[in-house]
Amino acid sequence: MFSAGESSGDQHAANMFLELRKYRPDIRGIGMGGAKMAQAGIDVRYDSSNIAVIGLIEVIKHYGEIRRALKLMQKLISDEQPDLLVCVDYKEFNFKLARYAKQCGIKVLFYVSPQIWAWRPGRVKKYGEVIDMMAVIFPFETAYYEAESVPVRYVGHPSVDKVHAQYSKEEDLVRFGLDQKKTIIGLLPGSRANEIKRMLPVMLKAAEEIQNDMPEVQFLLPQADSISDALLEAYLSQSPVKIITVKNQPYDVIQCCDAVMTTSGTATLEIALLTVPMVITYKLSPLTFILGRWLVNTRFIGLPNIIAGKGIVKEFIQHEATSENLAAEVNRILTDKVYAGAMRDNLTQVKAQLGEGGGSKNMAELAWTMLSKNEAI
Repeated sequence: MFSAGESSGDQHAANMFLELRKYRPDIRGIGMGGAKMAQAGIDVRYDSSNIAVIGLIEVIKHYGEIRRALKLMQKLISDEQPDLLVCVDYKEFNFKLARYAKQCGIKVLFYVSPQIWAWRPGRVKKYGEVIDMMAVIFPFETAYYEAESVPVRYVGHPSVDKVHAQYSKEEDLVRFGLDQKKTIIGLLPGSRANEIKRMLPVMLKAAEEIQNDMPEVQFLLPQADSISDALLEAYLSQSPVKIITVKNQPYDVIQCCDAVMTTSGTATLEIALLTVPMVITYKLSPLTFILGRWLVNTRFIGLPNIIAGKGIVKEFIQHEATSENLAAEVNRILTDKVYAGAMRDNLTQVKAQLGEGGGSKNMAELAWTMLSKNEAI
């Protein structure tokens, strides 16, 4: 049984299940997720797109539906008695589900650790009480669980396997109708509607300011499949800047860019794996941000900076997330070759730290070991 609450978790679970089927083709999967899990052959009993929200205020607004989903999943555990529950990310929901599963005598494998290195490190012990194994995606996370004697494995970050362009940079420049002699800047405003509403206007204004200084610059925007044409066009149509949008080819888009403005999230790690200089930005609702500052104990929010343990990429958060700051940083990346070169070198080191990948295969192997009655975890 799988429990995935967001699009990234949906993809992780789908990939893992496909790998699991190599061990046993007739293995059955059920649970909560989305289209990717369904395509992989998992019987999706609840569509998680109804509860894929981030931020305290958004969670409160959707609390009734989240609670309904949890009750449904708990009933599924009782009725189906799965051999293994795989909780993929979606921390608070899946913690409660894992606790219920343990009470029912079901083995629990938790995939993607909560950010215990950023806030509430005491959660390590609590998770240890409701899971049989924690599979982490950053190498530095294992130490936190080992210190509390909680079973843990580093399985590799899923992005390492999937972040590869389909075509060469030269081919993509032709395919996207770009002039290879002119500078190319990427805009990655996010994959959620509320991120688009908060971040895209700021990025478009920054693009306008950049174009005023560099009239020949070109702009690319990889459109997430979770974002509708209508939502994007509502903002793009109001901008005087020409933005070329490309669907379903984010890595081909990123590799074409000389610099990228990106919303904080997994995208920052994907850009790092392609070693493209970037600036990271984010805005939350005011209340969520205030609570976050009070609760979170971390110097950075960008994954490349967190992995590196130092500020290798500029971050502009909340009130600092202005078009002026973004434009100035992009200009520096484009004009200061030493600065941009140092950033690329640091991003290359981040890529090396994440290793060779194989996350889905490693997860399937770990799950199969837990499923095999004669094998110890």
